[in-house]
Amino acid sequence: MALEVQIEKKLAEFTLDVAFRATETPLSILGASGAGKSMLLRCIAGLEKPGRGRITLNERVLFDSSQRVGIPARERRISLLFQHYALFPHRTVAQNIAFGLQDLPREEQSARTASLLSRTHLAGLAQRYPRELSGGEQQRTALARALAIQPEALLLDEPLSALDTHLRGQVEAQLQETFATYRRPALLVTHNMEEAYRLGEQLLVLARGRVAAFGAKQEIFRRPPSSEVARLTGCKNISRAQANTDGTLEALDWNCRLRLANQPDQAPKYIGLRAHHIDFPETADEAAREPNVFPCWIARTSETPFRITLFLSLDPQRAAAGEPHLQAEVFKEKWERLRDRPQPWRVRLTPESLFAMPV
Repeated sequence: MALEVQIEKKLAEFTLDVAFRATETPLSILGASGAGKSMLLRCIAGLEKPGRGRITLNERVLFDSSQRVGIPARERRISLLFQHYALFPHRTVAQNIAFGLQDLPREEQSARTASLLSRTHLAGLAQRYPRELSGGEQQRTALARALAIQPEALLLDEPLSALDTHLRGQVEAQLQETFATYRRPALLVTHNMEEAYRLGEQLLVLARGRVAAFGAKQEIFRRPPSSEVARLTGCKNISRAQANTDGTLEALDWNCRLRLANQPDQAPKYIGLRAHHIDFPETADEAAREPNVFPCWIARTSETPFRITLFLSLDPQRAAAGEPHLQAEVFKEKWERLRDRPQPWRVRLTPESLFAMPV
């Protein structure tokens, strides 16, 4: 099972120019608002026509500009799940799910609908109308309807963004359950970094219509190929960098010299470090043994229910002015152990967690 896409489409502000191959593992498509993510799905589904290129699904050509092939959306065997459910308000849950099954015998329609009601945890809601459902129940109904036709590819366009935190968790669990058994190309569009990581095995990062990164999610998060991808995947600490003759890197915006565990293949222009990888040595002996340990002062803090973000400066004048060099994130339990230490603290920028980027 494979979906292969190589298309171009001119948009108002840039050209969507994308090539990738999706297989049986779910693919998250991550990017800022307006990056071209939803348009990409619409082109694959057949709701929009690319300017040029080729789309194949299990070796069946859906679109080929050179051969003038353009299979209509209704014949592509692709389901597209929208952000706002798009349910028929005058049909019950069961009727919505069975909507695309009109060509099947009535017994098969009923059996398939019953199976999907059970799989999506809607069995007791079959006769309710969309207005009688919560947002999570509506989205699960839309998912069941999308799966009812047994599509060869499943496309999901921001399926969680209209839900509150509690319902989002419920639907996300449903999607994880669905992906575990679907085993066909499934593409999830999102601008939420954590959602992209949790739901996808592969990751495609879009920036202004172009593929900025594509591959295994762990590798892209561990070693972003560019400063743009680092930012899009949530990296809070990025500095301009300059290589030194002794193999170290000068972090120009942090005003410190660093050793990296992995030497870059190309001349680096930037260096990055994720906020949760910043550490604070417990003792002076521990600090003396480790590389990349510097005195630091807290410029300010920011609190969430479970974490504290520490805005750190590597010199006291900048700290007094509230101008941080770095952001660190720690759980509140660790903050309780740290908060009463006299300043300056010592901060460790672990060589194994630093990554250099050529652009």
